[in-house]
Amino acid sequence: MPGARNVEIKARVADLAAVEARAAAIADSGPVDISQDDTFFTCPRGRLKLRQLAPDHGQLIHYQRPDQGGPKLSDYVIAPTPDPAALREALTRAYGVAGRVRKHRRLYLAGRTRIHLDRVEGLGDFMELEVVLDAGDDTAGGEAEARRIMLALGVDERDLIEGAYVDLMAG
Repeated sequence: MPGARNVEIKARVADLAAVEARAAAIADSGPVDISQDDTFFTCPRGRLKLRQLAPDHGQLIHYQRPDQGGPKLSDYVIAPTPDPAALREALTRAYGVAGRVRKHRRLYLAGRTRIHLDRVEGLGDFMELEVVLDAGDDTAGGEAEARRIMLALGVDERDLIEGAYVDLMAG
């Protein structure tokens, strides 16, 4: 099964309400509110996380992407699970936990772009864009779209972050 791809941008935001107003103005749909509890496991290649969305609904996600501030290509695979607690225990025993991130996410969709407005426990407020790429789509087009939406949301280049939330918690 081939992985899926998207182009991502992640940034700190000082005024989440202002960014949300801009997101709502350009979105085709949303908002959808989602609570996420992500457990990251020690992994030699890329990142491996278990996302718990409800007691009986989770996703095991493996992804690879460079740690850079601007748009970055992410290659990922998602495997659903009906028992995230048991899977978390098994993976913890097998690999060890690298970190845990709990967040409230508000999702808007603008075309093929997922706009995430995140309030991350212990870290603050962030915006993340994911431009979903089809098999024939080139990365450059996704990067241009991510930058265009970032500007429309009023997010400054200086606020971009390189890694994942789990990296910010560790640092």
